[in-house]
Amino acid sequence: MINVTAENFDDEVVAASLHTPVLIDFWAPWCGPCKVIGPLLEKIETDYAGRFKLIKIDSDQEQELGQAFGIRSIPTCVLMMDGKPVDGFMGALPESQIKEFLDKHLPAGDVLEAEVTSVEISDAPAADDPVAIEEALHQTVLKNPDDEEARFEYIKLLLKEGRDDDAKVAFAPVIAKTALVRRFDSLQRWMNAIDFVADREDLTGATSSFDEKIALNKRDFDTRFAKAQTLMAAQDWTGAMDELLEILMRDKSWADELARKTFIAILDIIEPPAIKVADGQIPPADPTVATYRRRLSSVILS
Repeated sequence: MINVTAENFDDEVVAASLHTPVLIDFWAPWCGPCKVIGPLLEKIETDYAGRFKLIKIDSDQEQELGQAFGIRSIPTCVLMMDGKPVDGFMGALPESQIKEFLDKHLPAGDVLEAEVTSVEISDAPAADDPVAIEEALHQTVLKNPDDEEARFEYIKLLLKEGRDDDAKVAFAPVIAKTALVRRFDSLQRWMNAIDFVADREDLTGATSSFDEKIALNKRDFDTRFAKAQTLMAAQDWTGAMDELLEILMRDKSWADELARKTFIAILDIIEPPAIKVADGQIPPADPTVATYRRRLSSVILS
């Protein structure tokens, strides 16, 4: 186990992960769960006899590194391979789950030179097999971390299943791309909505209190947007878009076009993956997406 700072990060983590997987443990001295998982990780590192390298980063002292990985809570562990983060988990997991996590990625025995990028997916999983779909997407992200389509679908699947922490870990390597890749920005807006509700215990999915305020003032856009975020977190997509349209019909530019941008984010999220069709044919449009695209255009152009 090695304590790493920004000064030796490149050598001890990035360079080291080119030949041996590196597990980063983000911790802090005041964190109770960190005191539980820390010794457990050191024991597992000894048990695995060189199959991975454990390093620790004090998130209080090395805040820039924490921000670079998008760390929102501790303990958080991130696995680096071939110079890039490939997976991670949050919280003080039991030993069996940590080993299960590691065994998904680490080369067996002493075959330390094996590369994750050699994993191949033979056939596409059946559409009705969500477990196989998740594993296929996960392996694709491991094989090609720059595959934006696969990462988008993988994170979206995790969020749909309510696995918010896993989704955030998978999102961390591309968090800097949100300003450049619209669909990553859409995922960020979804996670922001989930965090908005999680940070407010009074928002338990009920929208009656919002409706009471809106009834008193139709132009209470802050309340309308809060309601839309609550519906978005609950995956009530059409309900959220209906509320955002209410804002757009009254003020298209409110809050730097926040309603329009969030509306588009929802369309990105609910649009099914493209279906392959014969040359010259047009893929069928999802009826909900098509309807709400038309409604958005009608409001924006009015």
